[in-house]
Amino acid sequence: MAQIHIGHVSSGNIASPVDVVSSNPSHAFGPLTFRPDGSFQLAIFEDLHFGENAWDQWGPQQDVNSVKVINKILDKESPNLVVLNGDLITGENGFLENSTVYVDRIVQPLINRHLTWASTYGNHDYDFNISGTTILEREKTWQNCRSSSMVASPDAGVSNYYLPVYDDGCVDEATCLPQLILWFFDSRGGFRYQEKDTSDERFGQPNWVDTSVVRWFQETTNSLTRRYSQTIPSLGFVHIPPYASYALQKAGVDPNREPGINDDLPLAPQAEGWCPDGRNDGTCTYGGQDTDFMYAVSHTEGMMALFSGHDHGDTWCYKWDRLLPGMDVTPANNISLCFGQHTGYGGYGNWERGSRQVKVTKEGLANLELNTWIRLESGAVVGSVSLNNTYGQDLYPKTENSMSHCPTCEY
Repeated sequence: MAQIHIGHVSSGNIASPVDVVSSNPSHAFGPLTFRPDGSFQLAIFEDLHFGENAWDQWGPQQDVNSVKVINKILDKESPNLVVLNGDLITGENGFLENSTVYVDRIVQPLINRHLTWASTYGNHDYDFNISGTTILEREKTWQNCRSSSMVASPDAGVSNYYLPVYDDGCVDEATCLPQLILWFFDSRGGFRYQEKDTSDERFGQPNWVDTSVVRWFQETTNSLTRRYSQTIPSLGFVHIPPYASYALQKAGVDPNREPGINDDLPLAPQAEGWCPDGRNDGTCTYGGQDTDFMYAVSHTEGMMALFSGHDHGDTWCYKWDRLLPGMDVTPANNISLCFGQHTGYGGYGNWERGSRQVKVTKEGLANLELNTWIRLESGAVVGSVSLNNTYGQDLYPKTENSMSHCPTCEY
């Protein structure tokens, strides 16, 4: 059936309005919709890092613990969609023959609850024996998967796509008006699949959202606006945070105005370690290649928030509402830049595991507002805030820096 999105784009090209095709054709679970009460909730699981040191006792135990985290969160929360926001797998520890089988273990708790999910891929999802392409192939063996790939440029990465969310009762997307758009971006990084350089070393991959993806995002946004003759509110998801998050952190995170852990100081943004001329030889700290992406998300009308992972020790949200020192992008939409909570027992750090929850309502969307909080493995809720016009001025309780305890794990 003829549903709307700007679909798979030929290499290096940008889709035009005539390329309108299905965003998630004939999905077994139907289109994403708001609940009858007018709400829509997402649970974000990030930095799961399955498959770490599978040959040691502590590696598999971490995966067991990570599954327990997912189950504990879902016992307390009831999301309409789960977002797997990058670093699903510790790819450098994977073998070519079975590097993606960990996907099955990650999604089993979701399948058991008849939940659907959508993924972005992170730097650890790209390595010599694993890639976003191979992970997506594995994900798609499950009918609950909504992950996709809409930009076929060779440098785009894989997890670049969008999902519309419709009003309650929508059955045929062709006749429904989206109430919300969810954008997913691939920040790449890591290493190229099955490639080595002349020194027989793994071939590094750029760690920012590619310009081909930015152009696709802008063209698609414009096409959707023309199609529906209105701006549709939206949220974005990307694994590695943009440099603006680094600049905001440097400006100072107030524990009562931007509650959350702020232990990864400084955080690691997109284009870190690269030079402006494209070299990656250890001589530069930041290359600026994510500037186009930052401009695009901060100048898209209706874009409310961008959610990242990557920095396991940061869990705050910050409203980007001004030109920041060291930057030349002045935001136009006051977008909030948020981190989630390190979910997996794999990966560095022993901050308490958990999951950021995001809840939007049709009433709140009228003012481009949403609510978000973090559900911890213990069951506690921390960092509950309203991302509204006064966020950054309102005062909230400080988030306590609680830790996970796992005697059999390696931190």
